[in-house]
Amino acid sequence: MMVNTSGRSSGQKAQLLMPQLKENDTHCLIFQYYVAGQREGANPGQLNIYIKENNSPLGIPVWNASGPAYPTWRQVELAVSTFWPNFYQIVFEAVSTGQRGLLAIKSIILQGHQCMSTPHFLHIKGVEVNARQTATFQCTVNGRPQDSHNLWLQGIGGRRAPMRETKPVNSRRYTATFDVENTTKGDSGRYRCIVHSDKGVGVSSYADLTVKQPPVPIAPPQLTAVGATYLWIQLNANSINGDGPIVEREVEYRTVAGSLIDNQPVDKTTHKIGHLDPDTEYEISVLLTRPLDGGTGAPGPPLRAKTKCAVPGAVPLQSIQGSTYEEKIALRWSEPVQTYGIIKQYEISYKALSSFDTEFDLTNQSGRVFKFSNETFHMFVGLYPGSTYSFTIRASTVKGFGTPIITQFTTKISAPLMPGYDQETPLNQTDSTVTVLLKPAQSRGAPVSKYQVVVVEEERPRRARRAVEILRCYPVPIHFQNTTVLNSQYYFTAELPMGDIKTPVPFCIGDNRTYNGYWNAPLLPHKSYSVYYQAVSTANGETKIDCVRVATKGAATRKPDAVEPEKQTDHTVKIAGVIAGILLFVIIFLGVVLVMKKRKLAKKRKETLSNTRQEMTVMVNSMDKSYTEQGTNCDEAISFMDTHSHTLNGRSECLTPGHYVPPYQTGQLHPAIRVADLLQHITQMKCAEGYGFKEEYESFFEGQSAPWDSAKKDENRMKNRYGNIIACGCKQFFLFCLVSQIPQLDMNSQWGYHRPNHYISTQGPMQETVYDFWRMVWQENTATIVMVTNLVEVGRVKCCKYWPDDTEIYRDMKVTLIETQLLSEYVIRTFAVEKRGAHEIREIRQFHFTGWPDHGVPYHTTGLLGFVRRVKSKTPANAGPMVVHCSAGAGRTGCFIVIDIMLDMAEREGVVDIYNCVRELRSRRVNMVQTEEQYVFIHDAILEACLCGDTTVPANQLRSVYYDMNRLDPQTNSSQIKEEFRTLNMVTPTLRVEDCSIALLPRNHEKNRCMDVLPPDRCLPFLITIDGESSNYINAALMDSYKQPSAFIVTQHPLPNTVKDFWRLALDYHCTSIVMLNDVDPAQLCPQYWPENGVHRHGPIQVEFVSADLEEDIISRIFRVYNAARPQDGYRMVQQFQFLGWPMYRDTPVSKRSFLKLIRQVDKWQEEYDGGEGRTVVHCLIVCEMLRHQRSVDVFHAVKTLRNNKPNMVDLLDQYKFCYEVALEYLNSG
Repeated sequence: MMVNTSGRSSGQKAQLLMPQLKENDTHCLIFQYYVAGQREGANPGQLNIYIKENNSPLGIPVWNASGPAYPTWRQVELAVSTFWPNFYQIVFEAVSTGQRGLLAIKSIILQGHQCMSTPHFLHIKGVEVNARQTATFQCTVNGRPQDSHNLWLQGIGGRRAPMRETKPVNSRRYTATFDVENTTKGDSGRYRCIVHSDKGVGVSSYADLTVKQPPVPIAPPQLTAVGATYLWIQLNANSINGDGPIVEREVEYRTVAGSLIDNQPVDKTTHKIGHLDPDTEYEISVLLTRPLDGGTGAPGPPLRAKTKCAVPGAVPLQSIQGSTYEEKIALRWSEPVQTYGIIKQYEISYKALSSFDTEFDLTNQSGRVFKFSNETFHMFVGLYPGSTYSFTIRASTVKGFGTPIITQFTTKISAPLMPGYDQETPLNQTDSTVTVLLKPAQSRGAPVSKYQVVVVEEERPRRARRAVEILRCYPVPIHFQNTTVLNSQYYFTAELPMGDIKTPVPFCIGDNRTYNGYWNAPLLPHKSYSVYYQAVSTANGETKIDCVRVATKGAATRKPDAVEPEKQTDHTVKIAGVIAGILLFVIIFLGVVLVMKKRKLAKKRKETLSNTRQEMTVMVNSMDKSYTEQGTNCDEAISFMDTHSHTLNGRSECLTPGHYVPPYQTGQLHPAIRVADLLQHITQMKCAEGYGFKEEYESFFEGQSAPWDSAKKDENRMKNRYGNIIACGCKQFFLFCLVSQIPQLDMNSQWGYHRPNHYISTQGPMQETVYDFWRMVWQENTATIVMVTNLVEVGRVKCCKYWPDDTEIYRDMKVTLIETQLLSEYVIRTFAVEKRGAHEIREIRQFHFTGWPDHGVPYHTTGLLGFVRRVKSKTPANAGPMVVHCSAGAGRTGCFIVIDIMLDMAEREGVVDIYNCVRELRSRRVNMVQTEEQYVFIHDAILEACLCGDTTVPANQLRSVYYDMNRLDPQTNSSQIKEEFRTLNMVTPTLRVEDCSIALLPRNHEKNRCMDVLPPDRCLPFLITIDGESSNYINAALMDSYKQPSAFIVTQHPLPNTVKDFWRLALDYHCTSIVMLNDVDPAQLCPQYWPENGVHRHGPIQVEFVSADLEEDIISRIFRVYNAARPQDGYRMVQQFQFLGWPMYRDTPVSKRSFLKLIRQVDKWQEEYDGGEGRTVVHCLIVCEMLRHQRSVDVFHAVKTLRNNKPNMVDLLDQYKFCYEVALEYLNSG
């Protein structure tokens, strides 16, 4: 073909059509072309080549050439691959530009084989996708990829897609992949692959791209039935916009005022949407899905429908607040969270349950009131003091009353009602005695616990009593011996038990006898007195007093013959001084003898330990001198404590002259220990035969290490809880007031780690020292109080309750309880403290650790370490000294201080010096760290802290931290989470045979599914309900949650012979939830232990089926469980949650979302039915509880806490990771 463009207009075309080719084969077309303009630079036109299939339109050229760049003949190969069309035709085209020149094609040769230099394509397959998805084409090319080859995908409509990647098939072929992104209906059509090379062009056959539109219903669903908690709809999904076929139907619904609630798959034309909220408007749409990705269409037109009203939900228990008084209770509450309609009214019923005053008849103490919907407050009056009332509150709509909520409050006790005394004339009177008639008082809310007789010295004779006179009573007892020291005008002369005054009895004031520790001293004739008679009632932490004046005594006019008691006391003191001098000489003499004998024993002991000592000395001498001498003596520059006492005016020198040097020198043999060597050191000390922890602890000096002169003064004796544990003179605290100096308290200042006087170690306050305790807290600007004792232990009072439940005034100090946070192992109380005359309110926190026995140690260190870290994180940096106390302020107090100091030392220096820290503490207070067991416990605690570190992660950092924990270290081929799990396994305690002695009893063998998984004795829930000859053992263990001790019970699936024990367990321990994580499998002795309908009887325990519901992977069943032998106990509603999403062959559940849903359902049921206080038979809710209350998570601590009771809990790395992932899912879900 030769075209002369002279005289041709622009755009004119000439075509050369090759004969149609019908062979289903591969061809190579070779031709030559020529393009030349009449003058240089002229462009005569363009040559195009089309490949036309089955008489289809020409489409887009597969090759073209234009311009004046080809003045000579050039050869081109056209590699054509045809497989599926009936025939195809090659069309040559010349297009003129209007300029003069020549366009020519010649030597066209059609070959029946592949081209030599241009690659061919194999067959290309068609693609079907949904709109907005990516269509991927793959073309197989003969040959190898070359840089000179340019491949693309060409659509017949003009769309062009570049190549994404190539992959070799074998040595002679490779595939090229092309993506057509974000497809629309307009992209449907035919596509082919094209490759350009230096020698020519290769063209594939066409393939069809089919773009389908996801279906959307034309009409909204139709409402067919309405209930309070459900809606029935008809889908109306037959008429659609878009393409079929329909493979899935879903119903999407949401509240009109809220967000998306759920999507539910539907397999029928009608559908019931259940578990809806009453009186709520919903928007419902239908979603249709066709095959392939992206096949779900947009929601169809919505249907708006509203559920019917229902009875309302319960009033939130946490919203109920009661203010209690002596004869009235003010009650406040909030509207139910689920109103299910408009609240019409509230019904509040009340009934007296019990009273501290057992003689009072409570039968008439009940009633009922109704309040309008806008009234959520009521004052109940006419109540009896000291009585516990049950209040039942329920709300109503037009449908009736909803679920009741029950709460209890106790009125405050009233002071006893004192008998009337018409006149104050005594029965008898002498110069030194007065006899009065004591009458019984009438109790008001609590029985009278004791009677007290108080003598008040009057400065001048009292006039006759006026008609109305306000009497003040005397709550603080003062002995006669302390009146001078305390400058008191009154003293207690007698205290009588309630049983002594059931009828009026005469009593002689001044009979020189002692009544319950109070000396009834003779009265002084030349002084005037008033005698008060008071009754005391104590109950529920309250003490109320009422008093009456029963007699007055004027001063005698004649000179008395008797010697005054004060002079008698002076004479007695002189005699006692002489005797004390003689005794002191004897004691000094015996002391010299004992010291000489002790030196001889020490010499023998030194010889027996010479080998061990020599080895240690060699080791110490080889170290750096500055390292070995660290923290060994009070006089050294670097020490844990200083030798100054703290006063209101600042730091001053020691009040006792000279320096008291303790009689031991062991510093050179006790250097600090590197953290890296701590495990080896502790192991050696526990296993050593010659020198171990026992010998090391016994090397501490026992007893007094400094003078006690000030603490032994008469005015201070009553302030010491124990006579053998008293503050050392040069480290005591003194309290000052504006008027006079108050005697000192049993308290010592202690250094922290590089922080002078960071701690105040003290005994548990007594009733007489509560005021002084709070004065000290204010004076020292303390922000943190650490309490490591309980108020009563083994029946003995260890510390008085020095804080109020609401507000209490201690002379010029006002203390108000702001908040109480209860956790499983400790309590955090926050107080607002004010001082009269000071214009500020200080916030002070008390951290009360409740799991530490006196003289003993906690079973594990995990809880205490978490407690120490919590105290440290909540203490302001600029606060005054931290007050730490137990009962005596020695053993447990010392442990806490040493652990806190050593954690800082280990973190900043990489060493710990426990021995010298304890030694220095003991130089400042007697017997700090009181037992060898406590000394070893300190080492174990520091070791666990150093091994495990602080694993708490803030909620806002959890995602990034968890990502970093899972990254593999290329050098070790391990990750941080693997190392953390390995550490967890290392610090998990191993159960010994003696720990599981009850489970290993022969009679209990048949109750254990596996003898390798046994509960330890210390956390066994013993069965209470009696059942014939059956034992009280069950293979189960009590577990702590984050906030509540023994909140969970972990147990095996019941065996056929332990089903009745399982239900005994649920009833005895008030379980409201049972979580079942496995399937029923009778072959594995995992029977179905519940009824599907009716009642199952297991001895006296009866289990009645109530209802069942299936929601995704959770089957929930509700049972009514009761003891037929004790019908008066009533029944308990128990809900079982059977989780279907954890197959036996998987180590973790299939879905984190469904597992989290299980946790939330259990939590919701616990809150609704039992106020969150009941137990749950489930393995773990702690992580989510941490996130909810603390906004941080410590998976390591949570699992370690569980493993302290059952070492096999969360025993796989995948399960440990799953705990983190559930926490992340919890955060993502809001």
